Amino acid sequence: MTEHSAFSKEKKIGSLRRRNILFGGSLGIGSLALGAATESVAARSDSNSIHWDKEADVVVIGSGATGLPAAIVAREAGCTVILVEAESHVGGHAIVSGGSVVLGGGTAAQNKFGIVDSPDLLFRDLTDWSVVESNGFPDYRYNDREIIRAFADNAALTCEWLIAHGVVFIDIAPDSLDGVSSGNSAPRAMHAASMTWPKAQTGKPLPLQYQSVVGTGAGLIGPLHAAATASGVQLLLEHRMTRILREQQGAGPVLGITADHHGQTINIRARKGVVIGSGGSTGNINFRRMFDPRLTAEYCGLAGMPWSNQDASGELAAMAIGASLWGLYNQTGEFGSVLSKAGFIGCQYDYMPGSDMWILPWLPGSVVFDKARASGLRVANWQDLILVNILGKRFYDETASGFSANDYGSIKPYTQGSYLNSKNLRYSPDNFLDAALAGIGDNHNGGGPIWAIFDSDAVARERWNTSPPDVDYAQGFFFKGNSISELAQNIQMQHQRLPMPPENLEATVARYNSFVTSGVDSDFGKPKPMYQIATPPFYAAWATPAIHDTRAGLRINARCEVVDMNGAVIPGLYCGGESAGGFSQHGLARATCQGFIAGRNVAANNSPA
Repeated sequence: MTEHSAFSKEKKIGSLRRRNILFGGSLGIGSLALGAATESVAARSDSNSIHWDKEADVVVIGSGATGLPAAIVAREAGCTVILVEAESHVGGHAIVSGGSVVLGGGTAAQNKFGIVDSPDLLFRDLTDWSVVESNGFPDYRYNDREIIRAFADNAALTCEWLIAHGVVFIDIAPDSLDGVSSGNSAPRAMHAASMTWPKAQTGKPLPLQYQSVVGTGAGLIGPLHAAATASGVQLLLEHRMTRILREQQGAGPVLGITADHHGQTINIRARKGVVIGSGGSTGNINFRRMFDPRLTAEYCGLAGMPWSNQDASGELAAMAIGASLWGLYNQTGEFGSVLSKAGFIGCQYDYMPGSDMWILPWLPGSVVFDKARASGLRVANWQDLILVNILGKRFYDETASGFSANDYGSIKPYTQGSYLNSKNLRYSPDNFLDAALAGIGDNHNGGGPIWAIFDSDAVARERWNTSPPDVDYAQGFFFKGNSISELAQNIQMQHQRLPMPPENLEATVARYNSFVTSGVDSDFGKPKPMYQIATPPFYAAWATPAIHDTRAGLRINARCEVVDMNGAVIPGLYCGGESAGGFSQHGLARATCQGFIAGRNVAANNSPA
């Protein structure tokens, strides 16, 4: 290709480095920075005008449940592949998960245990308008039919591909554990056995007797990492993608990416295409607030962190060259695990999925424990504490749960597409999360910190250790006081924007103790309050809800090609998993399947940049 005549000779010389010639946006956290995408350079650039530090047929961004399958599939199709990972370790959010993969559609495991399923049944399940949660929110109504059709047709293939590449699933019938919006007609969840792969949270494998019978994210990522290495995928750790390079800001093919490696700028050419598997946007405060203005900085207990951050980098880089967002309702809809009630308290990273004993907290053996700082206290019985807002006032029944989601057997009887599925629903909203995010009626958009308040008797009942590394005193996620008044005064940290009035907390505790005496919570209906908070010392532990799933992202088509604001494909750009929109489902299934699809299609791209 020849350079556009509008480039002067002087500009051509000065444009040998990408910062002077290429369109793309700055990816600073908390800013869309799309202004940088409309530089006043009207000329066309091409791959010959860029100094390429590295080249491959395919460049994949992110080494999680989307990136690893995409990289392996493309490499095994004969492509050279470079996989860039921002962190010093692989796995993304997937490696810290429980390892549940809800593919379905007629997998070998379903067939083995006599479970009837098919691509058509799966498709109809995941697009069923009539499935509604008890709070009125629909799981599947706003799913993109084209994307779901591709998933349904490739789900069983992806399952067999995972097995062929070393993933061992626990030898039990597929179930609905940790499915979360996986369809009502058939059990589809399989669980990647931990085997000998070290857990990210501990740095160690599970004990031998549990390795083949307990699922972990390491059981999925470990084999895929090994398969990628064996196939010849070039993995570049600590290479943070900062820009996607396109021939023009709104036209032409994608040429490659720019990455930062310890302050060094590196341009990597992608002859066939780039696959975005960067993992979503929950860690980017301003980006996530486009979907929900309440999610301000105090919601800092993100699922998957501090192993990896969902910083919206893939979305922002693609938007800067013209990409569209898609399926935004699925991020704002109040169903599933977009937000989660804290499971561990007294630490920043308090997310605890499910009730499996092997969903472990961060422990000192983890390579990221210096960032996690504390393991937290697992709450066995929510009767052992009360929850208060920033002003020291209760706001809801502490035993309540978060949003519900549809899975196998959730609706009985169930007929796909029947109006009776929603008509027969017993409307019974559980507004715990909304109450927690309600705030205090001032001009602040966020709800503020939520604190668990308890006494030394509760510590004994729960068998908690209230010393580091179980709790985080140093960064202000855990406090202690010899009286309720002293405790309130001690609560000082960056997100506690207002002092907690001691008289408020004293009144709250006194009123709750009276409920224990009477056996009736006349404020919020907590079932028969059981324990008074009366024995010093007293404690306040961080219990603010955690942000989990990203269910909205870039617009893609059935081939996982990224689509722009005009509905046209951006040549050479692919995306899957939590960075992609149009598919509301929690977990690893959509990520692995879309990585499989994207890898196959980028490898077949015969119109290279």
